[in-house]
Amino acid sequence: MSKADRLFDIIQLLRSARQPMRALDIAAAVEVSLRTIYRDIATLQAMQIPILGEPGIGYVMRKGYDLPPINLDVAEAEAVSVGLSLVARTGDQNLWRAAKRASRKLQEAAPGTRRLVTSSWDFSHKPNINLADVRAAIRCETKLLISYCNADGVGTRRIIWPLVLVYYQDAVLLAAWCELRRRLRHFRLDRVIASQVLDSDFRGRGEELISAWEQRYKDATVPSVDA
Repeated sequence: MSKADRLFDIIQLLRSARQPMRALDIAAAVEVSLRTIYRDIATLQAMQIPILGEPGIGYVMRKGYDLPPINLDVAEAEAVSVGLSLVARTGDQNLWRAAKRASRKLQEAAPGTRRLVTSSWDFSHKPNINLADVRAAIRCETKLLISYCNADGVGTRRIIWPLVLVYYQDAVLLAAWCELRRRLRHFRLDRVIASQVLDSDFRGRGEELISAWEQRYKDATVPSVDA
């Protein structure tokens, strides 16, 4: 989480609190150290944000302070709220924490979304690797070295170009260009035993490959998984 996002979250927490919040509770909510919260509170107060209180007692936001609204209509806000709740089902803990932060921001702008609750039952096939690293590799167009085990138990090591994550109810698939097969393939992430981000990249090739993937697979019900 960037510092700007963290400061925004602290403001939202204090605005919605019904009683003074201890720095310890704020630190737990935004997942940073107590020392960082003290620095952030000082930063916000220096920016003339009306936060009252002091360490050891608690902090409150003076009534009347507001933030610019998110320009979503009611139906759009409801759709986003339900979508954020469903992120829990992906098994991606980093993405779920980000979704919860976004949900808090959305509830401030559209309080009615609190009336929409989606079950966040456990994901049945949790990946063995850090999905945050996979998403970063997709964004930066960085190659991955993976150890993959197919449905028959046959293991291979492959260098892939990660392109798209596809979240299904029972699995997460990674669409990627496979250097071993020399074609676009799909990999179930619960069958990826290990993953390593490489120094090499495929920058400038991603959009072309994603377009090819969309044309071939986007309308398919469930694409075949790599063997």
